[in-house]
Amino acid sequence: MKDKKPNNIYYPISLNVRGRKCSVVGGGQVALRKVDTLLEHGADVQVISPDLCTELVSLAERKEIDTVTREYRPGDLKDAFVAIVATDNSKINRQIAAEAREQNVLVNVVDDADNSDFIAPSYLRRGGISIAISTSGESPALARKLRTMLEKDFGDEYGRLSVLIGQVRAKARQQNIRVSGDGWQEALDLEVLLGMLKKDGEEKVEATLLDSLKTRRQQTKD
Repeated sequence: MKDKKPNNIYYPISLNVRGRKCSVVGGGQVALRKVDTLLEHGADVQVISPDLCTELVSLAERKEIDTVTREYRPGDLKDAFVAIVATDNSKINRQIAAEAREQNVLVNVVDDADNSDFIAPSYLRRGGISIAISTSGESPALARKLRTMLEKDFGDEYGRLSVLIGQVRAKARQQNIRVSGDGWQEALDLEVLLGMLKKDGEEKVEATLLDSLKTRRQQTKD
């Protein structure tokens, strides 16, 4: 059997939606999951639907989202940065997607990759680290399964280590310690650093990593 290529090959990006208007059309559980993810990433969320599930009503009452409690109307996507369409009417979904493109709004139609500008990967987060998995819309269930497998191997300590490495990077710049990309890779002995973080604490990790970078800078100069 020949390998079949996916219909679309997607360009992977991480999109900053903080403080941007993101519209979700639909009021059920699928829409709720999309709303929760957008809120997690700091978006200003507007939900458009005549009916809202209990959780969305609660979010509206707490002023965490704006709501338009009626059927979608042309023009509702004005000033939106991203639109996610999650109604149970495929015809309406396609109409909304078409209008989004006319207004240069990035649109995702849930479970309809062909009518979407982007698809949302399955992802896990540990602090500032995000690991996203996509099957180009071919098998969301597989993407979720792979994410679940990875969750077992990446604990919260990776998030802590990411913060520490960022702090060391800033200190290296302040001290004019210049190290090549390969030098950084050599210095980042994750097994050692994670073990040290657990046993000796954050200050020890910072000091050890900074010393390792200094050594590689000196080696580069020689």
